Amino acid sequence: MTQPLPFALAIAYAGLAACPVLMHFANAAGAPLGRLTVGGRFPGRLPPVWRALALVQAALLSTMAGALLARSGVVAVPLAPLFWPALGLTLLSLIANAASPSRPERLLWTPVLFLMAAAALGVGLS
Repeated sequence: MTQPLPFALAIAYAGLAACPVLMHFANAAGAPLGRLTVGGRFPGRLPPVWRALALVQAALLSTMAGALLARSGVVAVPLAPLFWPALGLTLLSLIANAASPSRPERLLWTPVLFLMAAAALGVGLS
């Protein structure tokens, strides 16, 4: 039986992770959102290689969300062993975005990643 708090925290993490996943899909499709990623290095559209990497990042974030959902019992997929690496990557992403030279990236993603990290820690400690 799943516990209500880890269940809710995992759902929150997945919902929050959907935001950067959608942004990465938009970047991959050529949207001019480069200022919101990779330190704002590309203020408009990302170059082709970086657009492909945006898809990799979207897949990674989706897998991380799946790991939290699996660990908390929301879904029955074999991703629960990836929970601790997912937590570590979430914390590293929080630090990287908080230190980003891109003010829009910092202002948008630091709060999102802070909430994701808090939710992941809650799942890990329950």
